[in-house]
Amino acid sequence: MKIVDLRITPIAFADPPLRSSYGLHARYALRTVVELVGEDGIVGVAEAHGGEQTLGDFERSREAIVGRDIYDLARIWLAIANTLGVATAAADRSHTYLLPGESRLDVPLRVYAAIEVAALDAIGKMVGRPVCDLLGGRVRDEVPFSAYLFFKHAGGGGVGDDERPDIWGEALTAEAIVAQAIAMIAEYGFGSVKLKSGVFDPDVEIETMRALREALGPRVPLRIDPNGAWSVETSLRVGAELAGALEYLEDPTPGLDGMAAVRRGLLASGIDLPLASNIAVTNFADVPEAVRSDAVQVILGDHHYWGGPRAVTQLGRMCETFGLGLSMHSNSHLGVSLLAMTHLAAATPGLTYACDTHYPWQHAQDEILQGGRVPIVNGAVRVPDGPGLGVELDRDALARGRERYDRCGYRLRDDAAEMRRFVDPTWSRVVPAW
Repeated sequence: MKIVDLRITPIAFADPPLRSSYGLHARYALRTVVELVGEDGIVGVAEAHGGEQTLGDFERSREAIVGRDIYDLARIWLAIANTLGVATAAADRSHTYLLPGESRLDVPLRVYAAIEVAALDAIGKMVGRPVCDLLGGRVRDEVPFSAYLFFKHAGGGGVGDDERPDIWGEALTAEAIVAQAIAMIAEYGFGSVKLKSGVFDPDVEIETMRALREALGPRVPLRIDPNGAWSVETSLRVGAELAGALEYLEDPTPGLDGMAAVRRGLLASGIDLPLASNIAVTNFADVPEAVRSDAVQVILGDHHYWGGPRAVTQLGRMCETFGLGLSMHSNSHLGVSLLAMTHLAAATPGLTYACDTHYPWQHAQDEILQGGRVPIVNGAVRVPDGPGLGVELDRDALARGRERYDRCGYRLRDDAAEMRRFVDPTWSRVVPAW
């Protein structure tokens, strides 16, 4: 089937004011909906990072995609890479200092990843098989996800007439985070919990994790992720303080050298706490050093910037080979991305940890899928049995997302600017901060 058109639709959806070491989430998150139109009328869909630069990247790649056979993914990748350029293997693609999705070094991989998802969706519709079957077949019928907790200011996202109710409430204390966790587990049945940290003094965040452990009991795995906000020394102290309470410690300090130093220090203290990463390890070129230095024991893959679902299944095999754990990173997203993640996780045997997802933070009225939001039941998403991703776009909802994009004024994710605008006009990100 020949690809006869590439549709690119920018959308925005309301996002609550969530905190991380990068700053503050804006009132709207930006995404790009990508559609490949086949000559027989079949349309494959994907969801990608958003903003003006992303739109330009897809437009620049149009000639590399349109006119090709939808099965010709290897040549499509080469054409996109030749159009947009590829960073050398030695280039630092890490997201330690740049928000995931905003690095210019992984643009070709991000563009291709969306094209691959849309192509697999179209092929699945054409042959009558779900995407997971095209990736080798499912090893699980349900994919577990983790509750993703955030320190949060008051507000539900959106502005003016589009301002949303604050469903989850302000959460700037340990007690409020515990309440957030209990509410999220009650709503979605999550069996594991992750806290985005690097926001307050580490002692506050240690006490928050202890409060979560006391409230949720020993059977609920806990994770904490400061996005590189701590020094090696602080990371060692936090690791020692929370030894036995964590499933893993994610990106405590910047860079693979720092992560390796934390790992050595913890082991020297008799603490075998796995370190996980999605900002120090973001590409296959990062894996050899991560293994050699024992800097990372769990990789959080993300098909959006690793180069598509097939790349992450390959990452799964690599993790099995080197004895590494595998989970899945998340950004603010809607149901198309959630289902792509679900099909990928279903077809990846080595996925050893529940996946991250921001999906509970998004509002039902922003969903662009026919039938509305993807259900999360007992902490898991059931793998669709229908062809492709198993869903179709709601054209009216997509149009509303586009109108929201046109009105909202945001064209680039900038958590630091949002932090200065609404919380502290003198704020700037310093890594490590403690």
